[in-house]
Amino acid sequence: MEIIGAEKLDEFAQRHPNARSALNRWSRLIDEGTFRSIVELRETFPHADPVPTRSGELSRTEGRTTLTVFNIGGNKARLTAFIQYRKQIVSIRRVETHAEYSKRNLRG
Repeated sequence: MEIIGAEKLDEFAQRHPNARSALNRWSRLIDEGTFRSIVELRETFPHADPVPTRSGELSRTEGRTTLTVFNIGGNKARLTAFIQYRKQIVSIRRVETHAEYSKRNLRG
């Protein structure tokens, strides 16, 4: 799959060096992988979760772009990305600590 926004991985790793190896592993597995659905993605990333839309529904159509949250390195980081399964593109939206992710989601 093609990764867009890979510089966000480096930026996060500069601030949180203990997450670098886990981020590198995630990047390598995505780059080398071909995933056609969340089911296939979870074979490699069991803790990847699709994020509900504002209406509360999950995107079930594989042709649509799906927002997915990955737990990286035993919760060292949370990576949020848009995935286009048909086009094989992962667009990194943000990489943050578990605490940053939780705080942002509590605010809505």
